[in-house]
Amino acid sequence: MSSRSDAERSHFQITDGKIAVTNLESTRIRSWSRFFADPVRAGTAEAVIEHEQLTAQFVGDVFALDRIELLVAELIKADPVSGRTALIQAQAASIAHRFAEARNYLEKAESSGALKPDVDRLRLNIDQACGTNLDAVLEARRRVASETRGLPDQIALGSLLADMGDFAAADETYNESLRGYQDVSPFPIAWVYFQLGILWGELVPDRDHAYAAQCYHRAIDVLPGYAKARVHLAEICISQARLNEAEVLLAPAVLSGDPEVRWRLAEVARALGNLDEGEAHLQAARSGYDHLLERHLLAFADHGAEFYSAEGNDFCGALDLARVNIANRPTLRAFEQAYAIALSVGDDTALSELLAGATKRWDGTAAFRQSPLGRHQASRFDGATA
Repeated sequence: MSSRSDAERSHFQITDGKIAVTNLESTRIRSWSRFFADPVRAGTAEAVIEHEQLTAQFVGDVFALDRIELLVAELIKADPVSGRTALIQAQAASIAHRFAEARNYLEKAESSGALKPDVDRLRLNIDQACGTNLDAVLEARRRVASETRGLPDQIALGSLLADMGDFAAADETYNESLRGYQDVSPFPIAWVYFQLGILWGELVPDRDHAYAAQCYHRAIDVLPGYAKARVHLAEICISQARLNEAEVLLAPAVLSGDPEVRWRLAEVARALGNLDEGEAHLQAARSGYDHLLERHLLAFADHGAEFYSAEGNDFCGALDLARVNIANRPTLRAFEQAYAIALSVGDDTALSELLAGATKRWDGTAAFRQSPLGRHQASRFDGATA
């Protein structure tokens, strides 16, 4: 795709990534101080949510979800029945992937006087996250992105296009967002490059790991503390036996608390022959996932399923988590994950159920036709009619 070269030529006048993270931390702490001084004041709780969400996304701080729950509890004490409180409850639930709960809060917010554009915006995010009403969501995303030309709206559109299997359009949308960016914050730029890495390294049928690695490198160049980008790039390095490079990438991300960092370090240590070190990292990863799944099951069900189906060595537990994830957000990727786990353990009943469920929900979409599930369904149909 010709648009890929556009991202490579992009240059931005942006704040140094380390300084930006330091500034974010200072701003986050100040926003908490203003909130505790006057929880009911307009904008105080909203600012805390925004800064905690950025910290979780770009620093990888998994404890941000606990802090958001604290905020909600304090806000309910101060202002229990307003539409604003219900809207913030919906936002907090959505961030933690408790989507059914978030929808209930949205209904309450709407009936309690919350502004309709705010309700509609969050409902759109939830529908996209759950793979619901995607034709309507796509129409809305295109309209909003065209109206605002804002990078977050363009990223949301690109992500949706990727979910629907229109990979060329997703790539072009991401690159278009880079071409039009004129702000100084490095966070959105890092976000786009990370999404491009996901697109080319994990989603397109013909993976381009070299280009995906380049995108992750660019994300880390503009935001060195971007833990998720470091993990994804380290995965590519591990797959190519570039173990020392992977270790260097992962080491700065340990403090984020993301157990996947320790999981990947365990892979590196064992591959280098450091078995005791590898076991220590693995136990830390297992403990981390256990804690997160106990506290925030729906937010980490898919990550837990990935871990326990691999190094965690608990395929039954992994399949259970994958089913929990599907029940919460029946996206095609959720079905693909559960199907792969069921295939690895030879659970024919689960395979049939998952294929039937995915076909019922996703049949007819470009994404399904290009997915392993779509190919399995097509082969079964061909075999039945042969």
